[in-house]
Amino acid sequence: MEPEFWQQRWRDNRIAFHEGRVNRHLEAFWPGLGGTEGELVFVPLCGKAFDLAWLGSRGHRVIGVELSERACRAFFAERGIEPTVTEQGQFVRFSHDRIELLCGDFFDLGPEYVQGARLLYDRAALIALPAELRPRYCEHLTRLMGAGTRGLLITLNYPPQDFHGPPFAVDESEVRGHLHRHFDLQRLYMGPLGPDDPLLARGLVGGSESVYRLDALER
Repeated sequence: MEPEFWQQRWRDNRIAFHEGRVNRHLEAFWPGLGGTEGELVFVPLCGKAFDLAWLGSRGHRVIGVELSERACRAFFAERGIEPTVTEQGQFVRFSHDRIELLCGDFFDLGPEYVQGARLLYDRAALIALPAELRPRYCEHLTRLMGAGTRGLLITLNYPPQDFHGPPFAVDESEVRGHLHRHFDLQRLYMGPLGPDDPLLARGLVGGSESVYRLDALER
């Protein structure tokens, strides 16, 4: 899956993965991480998610990475905000107050870009990637996040014959296979999609979601 695929999805406004509201699992399970005001949260493949603003409203500093410049600009424009725009290495940096979005390729990120981030939130990154890219994503993510990291990972599962991703089905065995060497994994929730999930309108009827808590192991 080439970057142009996602660029075209944003140009065509084919963004059913964008929830248009704060994720219900984020609201339910984030407080259990015990994050404190000012702590930095890393959100990979963040789009223009409402979740970014919600995390900021809880006192967190937030850094997201997103391939689409259209998505980055839309996040601020939809809130009537004119961000500061600068270049930072291979990325264009959009920032205002507590929120910073890095526009560029996730795989070009080095640890220096997310230095100090000990909170992680992945709702739409792992499940956005095809099977051949998911191991690379997980390895790169663990290189970026340091000791003491804790976070939430939300995944989707469905019979593969019932739906054509993205988002892709990622079951528990795959999650653990990719991440067990680096994180203690606790599944907090597994259940059906919410009644207003936009994927239902795309014909996904047998899907379920899982929420995992991730705690980095000592290295």
